[in-house]
Amino acid sequence: MTAESLGAAKLEVRRSRFYAHLYRVDGPEDFAQVLAGHRKTYRKATHHCAALRCGSDEEFRNDGEVGRPGRVLIQVLRKHGLDSHMLVVSRIFGGILLGPGNVARAFRDAGEGAVREAGATR
Repeated sequence: MTAESLGAAKLEVRRSRFYAHLYRVDGPEDFAQVLAGHRKTYRKATHHCAALRCGSDEEFRNDGEVGRPGRVLIQVLRKHGLDSHMLVVSRIFGGILLGPGNVARAFRDAGEGAVREAGATR
């Protein structure tokens, strides 16, 4: 695996903390390895949601979170024309339920922040 982190962002919403990273990946085989590394880095996180785009391959993971954040992260990658990239966002729960709409919005905003930090916006 030669996944390379390009940008990172942190977002806090009602005491929950969202840590987002944009990675450049070689292919879909990197998905599990990048996600495992992220899980190790953010051990206190309750959810690690991710999306990957490589050519015609797309993969995402909601990790039991409401609001389909994996699908939202795929949309961020598509919006910015990012191919051979992966977005991973880990959430450390802050004790306040956000509901599906707010969760999806928080994951999207964190993912967008990582893309901006990487200078990969369209």
